[in-house]
Amino acid sequence: MTAGAATGRVRIAIRGLRVAFGPKVVLDGLDLDLHDGESLVVIGGSGTGKSVLLKCILGLLRPDAGTIVVDGEDTTRMGSRARDALLRKFGMLFQSAALFDSLAVWENVAFPLTHVGGVARDKVRDVATRKLADVGLAPEVGLLSPAELSGGMKKRVGLARAIAAEPEIIFFDEPTTGLDPIMADVINDLIVDCTRRLGATTLSITHDMASVRKIATRIAMLHGGRIIWSGPVGAIDTSGNAYVDQFIHGRAEGPIQMAVATP
Repeated sequence: MTAGAATGRVRIAIRGLRVAFGPKVVLDGLDLDLHDGESLVVIGGSGTGKSVLLKCILGLLRPDAGTIVVDGEDTTRMGSRARDALLRKFGMLFQSAALFDSLAVWENVAFPLTHVGGVARDKVRDVATRKLADVGLAPEVGLLSPAELSGGMKKRVGLARAIAAEPEIIFFDEPTTGLDPIMADVINDLIVDCTRRLGATTLSITHDMASVRKIATRIAMLHGGRIIWSGPVGAIDTSGNAYVDQFIHGRAEGPIQMAVATP
């Protein structure tokens, strides 16, 4: 069931996506569109397949069935060279920031520039410093190692790296996990500000409803391997969907049943 409609051309069109691990079906005929300029947030409980969906889009996992069409090209049928070209359009903020311990902070931020190209080598450090400034970090932070950063600073560095090559589409994997509420709100504000300045299209996965309400223009709920509701963020409280209502209010009682072991 859906509510409302997104506008703009479709950047990513997913149809009939199916992924199973042995007898366990994680995605079961999932359909989803990501439109140009929107901030789509996919919500759902732990283990519902949000990360699997993201891995399929990024090409880290090959689906058992279905298509993922990005700007008119079916990525499930792409060769490695075509996929590498496609990945240049993407930026990614990982759940744990996923910084390289052996590299200085500025080198982490510059990683997409040095490995994708497009920026002269003597300019790479300047670009990295500017991107750190975009997320509120001073130039001297670039000289630190990731081990010297707090959790919130690591997230900021991860965001700076995600936007370093000025991608067209940015993916956010649980961007506020592990952060206190204040720092989580800071990260949400930075995501909104940075993506707006870039004019980027974004797809996020999270179960943090405070983050959802801050960064989303449209929400889609994943349950039972499929998208069971989607609509503009302003419609989430009046969705009329019992699964959505239970999830956003964090109620134990409802159609979503969690397996709980009893003594």
